[in-house]
Formats: sequence, C-alpha cells, structure tokens
Amino acid sequence: MRRNFWKSACFVALGAIMSSALMQALNVASASNSDTYRQLNLFGDVFDRVRSDYVESPNEEKLIDAAINGMLASLDPHSSYMNPKRFKDMQQQTRGEFGGLGIEVTMENGLVKVVAPIDDTPAARAGLRANDLLTHLDGVQILGMTLNEAVDKMRGRVKTSIILTVKRPGVDEPFDVKVVRDVIRIRSVKHDVEGDEDIAYVRISSFSEQTQSGLERSIKKLSEQIGDKLKGYIIDLRNNPGGLLDQAISVSDTFLERGEVVSTRGRNASESQRYNSQAGDLTNGKPIVVLINGGSASASEIVAGALQDHKRATVLGTRSFGKGSVQTIIPLGSQGAIRLTTARYYTPSGESIQAKGIRPDIVIEQELPEDLKKSAAARKARGEASLRGHLKNEGESQEKSGSSAYVPREKEKDLQLKAAIDLLYGREVRSQAAKVEPAPATTKN
Repeated sequence: MRRNFWKSACFVALGAIMSSALMQALNVASASNSDTYRQLNLFGDVFDRVRSDYVESPNEEKLIDAAINGMLASLDPHSSYMNPKRFKDMQQQTRGEFGGLGIEVTMENGLVKVVAPIDDTPAARAGLRANDLLTHLDGVQILGMTLNEAVDKMRGRVKTSIILTVKRPGVDEPFDVKVVRDVIRIRSVKHDVEGDEDIAYVRISSFSEQTQSGLERSIKKLSEQIGDKLKGYIIDLRNNPGGLLDQAISVSDTFLERGEVVSTRGRNASESQRYNSQAGDLTNGKPIVVLINGGSASASEIVAGALQDHKRATVLGTRSFGKGSVQTIIPLGSQGAIRLTTARYYTPSGESIQAKGIRPDIVIEQELPEDLKKSAAARKARGEASLRGHLKNEGESQEKSGSSAYVPREKEKDLQLKAAIDLLYGREVRSQAAKVEPAPATTKN
C-alpha cells in the first residue's frame, strides 16, 4: 500500500514538473512569436508609410523585391531572391545555355567581383579575369545596386554591347571593356592530349546538367585515341566556379571505386546526408592529377577534396576559393524562388573547406604578367573568407585567404600544366612559388 502511495506521489510530482516545463517552453515560444509578429507589424507600418508618403509613387513590386533581397543578403553572400524572370534564367543556365556575357560573379564591398570568366564566352574573349572588380555598367555606378540588379543589367538582347568599367588588382586606374552579349552555350567539358601524345587532358569549366555525360564522352574518346600508352589523366578544374551538387558527386564517382564522396550537414542532425561512390572507375585506376586555383569553387572543390582524401589523385596548383556551403533552390510558385544556404559540406575526411579552401598536395604558382606583378593583392587574391557576411568556418582560426586565379593562355607559360605532365611521367615535382620581382622604388621630388 505504501509502495503504491509513493509511486502515485512520484507520478503526480513528475507530472507537475513536466507540466511546469511545458508551460515554460510554451511561454518562451509565445514570447518569441510575439516578438516576431511585432517586427512584422513594424515592416508593414514602414511599407505603408513609404507607399503613402514617399515623394513619388513607388513601384510596390520593386519595394517587396528589394525587401526580400535585403533579408536574404543579410544572411550570407550566396542567399538571394529570384523573381520569376531570374528564376527562369537560372534554370536555363543550369541546363548549359543562356544569354549574357559568360561570367560567374559575386558581390564584394558593394562591387561586382568576377569569380571566373567561363571558357569561350564574350567575357573570356574580352580578357576579363578572375578577381576583377566591376565598378560601372554602361557608366552607371554599381555601388548601391544589389547583385541581382547588376546581373539583370548585364543581361540583354544578343549582339548588343555593354561597357564594363573594371578595377583590376595591379592596375592603377580603372579601365573600360566593351563586351558584346551572346547566347552562352556552355560546353562544360573539353579534352585534348598532352605530353608525347600519351597524357589525357580533361578541362571541366563548370558543373551543369551536361557535365557528367560530357566527361564520359571525353574519357571514351581519349582512351580510344591514346590506347595502351595512356600514362594518366589531368583533370583541370582551375577557374571552375562550381554548379550542381549532383554533377560534382557523379564526376567524383567516375574516378572512385568505393567510399564517401561528400557529406552535407544542416542546422538539424536529421538533415545530414552522406553521398557514396559506386563501384566502377572509368579510368581503370590510371594516375590522376587535379589542377585547382583561387577560381576553383564549390562543386569543383567537392571533386578535388574527394579525390585528394581518397588518395586517388594528386591535387596541384594553389589554394581554392573556399565556398563550402550548399544552396537549395526553393520555388515559390508563380513568384519565383529563393536560393537559400541550407547546409555546409564536408570532404570524406570530415573537413569543412568553408572560407578555407582545398590546399593542394603540391603548390605551384603561375608567373604573373607584367601588369599584375606589382600587386600583392593579385598574387594572393582573396577568396570566400574575404566576402562580407560570409558563413564562418566552425574553427574561425582556420580561415584562409584564397590564391591567384591567373591561368596563362599560352600552354608553354602554364607552369601548373607543365608540372602535372612531369608528375605523370614520374619526374620529381616540388612545391614552388612564382618568382616575383620587387616593385620599383619611388622617389619624391
């Protein structure tokens, strides 16, 4: 009887504690919701005041667009709102064909920064380089624009031109570049033979829906062309700004027999995902050298990190950009979509490269042209860690700046490509920095 009494008393006490805890949690949630609703009411009040009292009648659709963009831009440099037109443009871009200039861009200190020009596009032919800063578009100052507004202004009818004002590291004064818009058809994979016609070279310039199929075609053609004398593969990911996650996983899987490719971790543990490779190395275990530099970002870093961690490839070049976050496209019906950062990704060894990048096994820096030799900023160009509001690496002390994204057009000047060829021939290749001449001394008169 006494035992039952104490059992009942314990249940009553436990129930009272749980009830008290539940009420406290509900009160906290209620207070939080109350604060949120108060802030939303504030937004509504400001919107109504602008609509009724601004000196001119404002475009209400643009006001809402700007408000949503501002909210998302405050999170990190890669979250943004896409109105229906921009959403359609983005879908065309991931399919590998769109209209524009052919540059991957981001925002830095209010200016548009070129992450990388896309191969064989108007921007690349006009001589734009990774880390160029655009200050004006057709004479209109970019400072004050959102990234989406600047991108919209750069797009336009095919065969029309736009004047870009470029601020380039190492060049004293900004200069103008005329670029003629065109339909951008991205052939994301190209191939060639190098060395003594016995090394397979594969250039992957972006990760679109066509990348994996293009890679498989290139491997097949190269293996048929070179035959039994094939020494190995050079996979060139330099100035590859990234793209689709599933394509990065497929490309990595092409060279792996087993093991993890990448994992993603969101805010909640239940949102974590791990992606593994399937059996079947299309290169039959041939040696691989992966080339990266400061313009290699996102999906290209996933590939480099997976092959490096599994010791499947030697990574050569300079530190990559350091974009280690995953963006999810969330459609909003007829109202467009939002691009929202939803997770960090991790290499198979469990490393986050966010704001840190992939460090090559062998560091080879390119010789810079004369106009860039004066600038330490050009030599050690900044990556994700330099972007205002970037998602922090979990160990902030690990954050590192990017590296040069310069690749010479002439193969004979391409030190990284030469080193990769030497490596596949079994020659000793050591890390080395490019020779940099000191800037000439100046005197005051």
